[in-house]
Amino acid sequence: MDYRLTFRKRNKQNITRKTFLLLTCCAMFICGPVMAQTDQDQNIADKPLFRDPVFDGAADPVIIWNPSEQKHFMFYTNRRAKADTLSGVSWVHGTKIGIAESSDGGATWKYRETANINYPFLKDSESTFWAPEVITHKGTYHMYLSIVPGIFEDWYHPRDIVHFTSEDLLNWYYKSTLDLSSERVIDASVFKLPDGRWRMYYNNENDNKSIYYADSSDLYHWNDSGKKVIEESGEGAKIFRWKNKNWLIFDSWDGLSVYSSEDFENWKKQENNILQNPGTGNDDKVKGGHPDVVVKGDRAFIFYFTHPGRTPENNGIDNYETRRSSIQVAELEYKNGEITTHRNKEVNLDLNKSP
Repeated sequence: MDYRLTFRKRNKQNITRKTFLLLTCCAMFICGPVMAQTDQDQNIADKPLFRDPVFDGAADPVIIWNPSEQKHFMFYTNRRAKADTLSGVSWVHGTKIGIAESSDGGATWKYRETANINYPFLKDSESTFWAPEVITHKGTYHMYLSIVPGIFEDWYHPRDIVHFTSEDLLNWYYKSTLDLSSERVIDASVFKLPDGRWRMYYNNENDNKSIYYADSSDLYHWNDSGKKVIEESGEGAKIFRWKNKNWLIFDSWDGLSVYSSEDFENWKKQENNILQNPGTGNDDKVKGGHPDVVVKGDRAFIFYFTHPGRTPENNGIDNYETRRSSIQVAELEYKNGEITTHRNKEVNLDLNKSP
């Protein structure tokens, strides 16, 4: 036997194996981050997040999980932006509540249908539905909906907050019309207090569009406080708990004002509004309005809407481009006791994942 030949063959095999292992390690090192990044990119939220395909007037979003379908639902006010020949603000009236759905944790959305709201006092064609608040409690879904009894060309007409319940998030049944501080109330936001009571914050339009509240022990019977929460005017309040603090965010028409409180009675305003300065993303170059906030573990996401065409150069113009609206999402950030958000950052969003 030629031992030199055998040695050369074995040495060549060893070199080949070492080369293979080295190349494999290099490939894993190089491709690993790329593969990880690709996985993350699968959940980058759309920009804009959603536009209504019927009227192109989606606004005032609220997000809720639908366990029976394993999807997230977005309920939203719709306005008839495409009907730009309508006079006054009648284009903001006369619509049902839209529903969009997401199967990927909120990164992408598609139109589903309108909510089937069984309101016994007016025909659908005579009603205006605004600003739904949707929550779940003990297997029942509750909607607190702003209803205007007709289609009007101005803002000076009655409106109520009306309670509906549902078992499937699609079909809603009337329970009561809430007796609140005036005959012109909108924009309910319901939050469970630490003592087990429920608190509803809402907008009293008769008092300079101030935020008031009412309390309930069962979500069906409400006792109105009859007093303002804060002095600043605004609408679309959202209350939530995050970073061991209680927060109130609402649309003050100059971006969103942010307050914090220890007792849900006394609120302290932070210095800077959020979503005040225009962003650079598609349909996001204007101020943000009327939000919802979804807290997921240590992270929090703000869903808001924009009127993309309401730019300085379009000031005073009323047409389809200035009426249409888009839903957007950004991640909230917490630093030095205050909330901020950088709306130009991509949002890696998967509400399906555990915190």
